[in-house]
Amino acid sequence: MYQWTEFKKELEELKEKGLYTNIRTLEGPQGAWLKINGKDVLNMSSNNYLGLANDKDMVEKSIDAIKHWGVGPGAVRTIAGTMSLHTQLERDLAEFKNVEATIMIQSGFLANQAVVPAVMGKEDAILSDELNHASIIDAVRLTKSKRYVWKHKDVADLDVKLKEADRDGAVKKLVITDGVFSMDGDLAPLPEIVEVCKKYNAILMVDDAHGEGVLGSHGRGIVDHFGLHDQVDIEVGTLSKAFGVIGGFVAGKKVLIDYLKQKARPFLFSSSLSPADTMAAIESVRKLKASDELVKKLWENGNYFKKEMKALGFDTGESETPITPVMLYEAPVASTFSQKLLEKGVFAQSIGFPTVPKGKARIRVMISAAHSKKDLDFGIKAFEEVGKELKVISNAADSPDLQR
Repeated sequence: MYQWTEFKKELEELKEKGLYTNIRTLEGPQGAWLKINGKDVLNMSSNNYLGLANDKDMVEKSIDAIKHWGVGPGAVRTIAGTMSLHTQLERDLAEFKNVEATIMIQSGFLANQAVVPAVMGKEDAILSDELNHASIIDAVRLTKSKRYVWKHKDVADLDVKLKEADRDGAVKKLVITDGVFSMDGDLAPLPEIVEVCKKYNAILMVDDAHGEGVLGSHGRGIVDHFGLHDQVDIEVGTLSKAFGVIGGFVAGKKVLIDYLKQKARPFLFSSSLSPADTMAAIESVRKLKASDELVKKLWENGNYFKKEMKALGFDTGESETPITPVMLYEAPVASTFSQKLLEKGVFAQSIGFPTVPKGKARIRVMISAAHSKKDLDFGIKAFEEVGKELKVISNAADSPDLQR
């Protein structure tokens, strides 16, 4: 029997370097507070931006769907797995996103793998921002296209790479960027990217997983935020973050969506979303269309938390969204910081290599509309105490010009 010794050695090395991920088990539903190991802790690690993951209306709609449709779809979409619920969600999302059509995929990760290999061939070129999400990187690897990586948010470098792709004889050129970069919370310079894509007749694809429910009118995303409707060819999204459910989608022209229904392998070869998930997603989209109160609350909470943390002397990076990286740089420091926060009743996970570059370890705080000001103050106080204990911030933060 194989002994797996090299895996055991690597696991020990990860622990020594502070890069071993301790997976916490939740003992109740998502919310502003969670129960972990029998203890109530403030949740500052979840992508549940709008607090919808345990929304009572969505829970009730899911139960109703199970009673009517059962618990599973029974097949892939192209054989016997397309229910009227699925087509209703696709229509609702298309209206919400102001596009001609959408296609539902099982997750946001798979949505990227559905679209990129389907539209790009060996004579084509793919140009990807160097900090794009792992799902984009993996999707690109599934193609035989020539690959070009451009410097993060550097449109001048993208221009150079597009010119190079033209010289290399690329038939189609696909530019891919995250809308909101999930580790730093910064935005893609989308208006400038649109212009350079027009210059080179390149297809533009945006993964807006962390923009939907956060940016734009009623949380319609980064394309709406910049007023660029009909100027972004492919939008990829997820229902597992702000929408509070599970699943991914691709949005764009009807011809693109019709093509993906014939060619996208995750759509063709994996069963569709369950009735409960689909109905919950329909209700979530309808809630956002009806009101932007949760989106406004999310931003109010995010701005408050960042202001208070900066006042204490913490480095919160280049974030332009409620995602707040608390930069600690060294992985062992970040890992220890996270553990001490948990001891004080705050669940905020450390992030290190390979999720972020070496030397860029951090606590990534995910603010939610579900947080009250009292919740945020509780978390800020814990960060302050641990920061002083580990000498990440000093008592100089108590000086009058840094007081909250």
